[in-house]
Amino acid sequence: MATYLEQLETPVPIVDLDRLAHNLDRMAAYVTLHGLHLRPHVKTHKSPRIAAEQLRMGAVGLTCATLREAEIMSEVCDDLYIAYPPVGAARLERLVRLPESVRIRVAADDAASLDALAVAARLGHRIVDVLVEVDLGMHRVGATSPEKALNVARHIERASSLRFAGLQFYPGHIRAHVDDQGPLLQQLSRDLGQYLEAFADAGLPAGTVTGGSTPAAWRMHEIRGVTEVRPGTYVYNDRTTAQIGACDWDDCALTVLATVISTSVKGQAVIDAGTKALGREPLRAEGEGFGAVLEHPDVVVSRLSEEHGILDLTKSSWRPRLGEQVRIVPNHVCIVVHLFDEIIGVRGHAVETRWPVAARGRDSNRELESMTGRPRAI
Repeated sequence: MATYLEQLETPVPIVDLDRLAHNLDRMAAYVTLHGLHLRPHVKTHKSPRIAAEQLRMGAVGLTCATLREAEIMSEVCDDLYIAYPPVGAARLERLVRLPESVRIRVAADDAASLDALAVAARLGHRIVDVLVEVDLGMHRVGATSPEKALNVARHIERASSLRFAGLQFYPGHIRAHVDDQGPLLQQLSRDLGQYLEAFADAGLPAGTVTGGSTPAAWRMHEIRGVTEVRPGTYVYNDRTTAQIGACDWDDCALTVLATVISTSVKGQAVIDAGTKALGREPLRAEGEGFGAVLEHPDVVVSRLSEEHGILDLTKSSWRPRLGEQVRIVPNHVCIVVHLFDEIIGVRGHAVETRWPVAARGRDSNRELESMTGRPRAI
């Protein structure tokens, strides 16, 4: 028996399956055209189902931020990159306990973190590939000079259980409109070139040079030496990626389906999606609010409480009815996905499929095994 949107209890995240397929196709075509490898970040979808489709379409592996993500994705992929500093005994223990069949890559920006990683890898009877993370403008993590990066790489080379695999950078500071990114990308390319030249001169050529971020992903072929891209948001897209031109508004595949629960105050409508459904992250582009109505993008979510979202109707002639359903495009889709246990796949108004957000949270598979007696099923 068919299920339709009108039968769903809101708020709930829904994905337009045709838009999702288009987004996956578009990125696969881009990397093929420019001879790049695609290692998508799973932080956006956290779903083995979508990861498997990315791999089927040519991705060389997957990128993860958490060990939970890596544990879940190890069931569909044998080449995982944990693009997060490998610091802390608990994190290292989970890292080396990943299945032996999985090739592990990590990022590091400090030689001091490598000794514990080397010991953990040796005790786990495995070789871990390490990419040196360099700071090219985000100023969050990463070696801040070629000399410091080379020091990390030489430390990797001295450890028998580690293997130097290349360089990583994250151009998250590039948030300009895609058409205006040229000067920033040129500077990025020059800065990266300094690292590449230093490594080549030192006899340590970087086999892999990997850069992430959906906002700049479509122009990564312009960056000298880049061999691999790690975008995440592109699978669903969001209001930010649309505002900066990294996608069209019609490419926003995930929306939060909400219900209008009050129209009593003039110039506004209240929906049942608040911070616990949309997050509270401001738009990382030109504009205000915490989301916008898909069919009426001039109507934004201007204010949020935990369970209430306020739609500002003052710039629109549209007036929603009490009980009417609306689709909200969130500012940052990655946060929204992490707030829900399940995603609903739809075509038009018909519900076609559902899948779990299997890699959300922080608990480990081993903890689940102790409770259920068997590994978690996808």
